[in-house]
Parts: sequence; C-alpha cells; structure tokens
Amino acid sequence: MIRDNRIYYDFHLHSCLSPCGDKDMTPNNIVNMAKLKGLGAIALTDHNTCGNCEATMKVGERTGLTVLPGMELCTSEDIHVVCLFKTLDGALQFEKEVKKTLPKIKNRPEIFGEQLILDDMDNTIGQEETLLINASGISVDNALDLARQFGGTAFPAHADKIANGIIGILGAIPPEAGFKTVELSLNCDKDSFLKSNPYLRNFRILRDSDAHYLWDISESKYFLQNVCNDRTSIIDFIDKNND
Repeated sequence: MIRDNRIYYDFHLHSCLSPCGDKDMTPNNIVNMAKLKGLGAIALTDHNTCGNCEATMKVGERTGLTVLPGMELCTSEDIHVVCLFKTLDGALQFEKEVKKTLPKIKNRPEIFGEQLILDDMDNTIGQEETLLINASGISVDNALDLARQFGGTAFPAHADKIANGIIGILGAIPPEAGFKTVELSLNCDKDSFLKSNPYLRNFRILRDSDAHYLWDISESKYFLQNVCNDRTSIIDFIDKNND
C-alpha cells in the first residue's frame, strides 16, 4: 500500500520452500497476508533459492502487490545476505551461480523439513532435493558484486543477530564487501545498536521480518519514501546507497 508517498515493505520473507518455513507460507497466503497488513511491496527470499518467486510474483500481479524476486544467500562464512532483483530472469541466473557452489547434500525432510515448490494456485509441483540451508561457496565480499551482475542488489540480513549476522561473525561490516545498506530485525533496538556500531549511521537501514510464519510478516510500520512502487525503482533506490 502507498500512503503519503510511502511504500510500506517487508523485503525478507520465506516460503515453504525454505525447510524452516511453515507450510502455510504459500504464494497466495504470503501475498494476501501482506495486503491485509497494509504492505505495498514485499520480497520472497528463501534460503539459497528463488524457486517460489515466479508463483509469488504472479499472485502479486493479480492482486496489485509489488513482489521482488530474491534470495537469502548463505555465504561461505555462514553469513546471511538478502539479495533482491529487478527481474525473475536475473534472480534465476543468480540462483544458478549459487547452486553451482552448494554442497551436494540431499535434504532429509523428516529432520530439516520439506522444501516445497508451488505454483500460483498453491499446488505443490515439486520438491527441492538439495538441502538449502548449507553455506554456499560465495564469499560475503563478492555477494553484492555478483547480485549486481544480474540486475540486483544485496545487503547483510539481520545484522544485529549473532547467528548468521555479519557483525556477530566478523565483528564489523568489512568495507571491501561494498555494503552501504544493512538490515536490522524488527525487535532490534536501533538506537542502542547504532550507538554500539556508530559507523552504521552512514548506512541505509532497512527493517524486515525474516518471517517464516504468516503472523510474523511486518505490519505497515517501515516504509520507503518518494519511490515509485515498481521493482526497478525499488532496487535502484536501495542500491544507490551501496555506491
């Protein structure tokens, strides 16, 4: 939803393709819940895959919600990075590069959870056989540049968290990675976190849910101001701060 030139957003959502995602996180449920919560733009960012992006984008087109294709990349350092793209083709090309580097470990649904691929009517059309939650072979220093090669951008996910957070693992965001946008989780005390990490005051701060369940999708609280509500404009707006 757009109000007063504000796009309320949540750019970090998981579907049932992520093994840790709830089975109710289907394309239609995600889009409809986002609309009920007053959001105008979302991104689907499953672990190391874009497999449910096409279906979710189709639902978004039918219902008037902007859906960005994306991925939560797990880097070789076990750091999570949100990668967003202007086009589905760009996202899928990026996915091919990521999958080349993933360990060939088969998913065990009874332990890790199912990895369901759905169509835009929420029908199951397949399952991803490779376990998606392992670290890829792509380093955090190369994530942004690689995403840009395919018309995208990237930023560290939930940087305030110890587990899989860039600061928790490396102690700081390395300048050579090129990031100038960073995501903080919804329950992070932003002022305290910035006080502890004052260099982040020069970063664009995004607040996303990392929702694995429908009820965790963001309310209409955080927004982009004076940005056209289309995928290209949103990516350009976020990526501009990474220059």
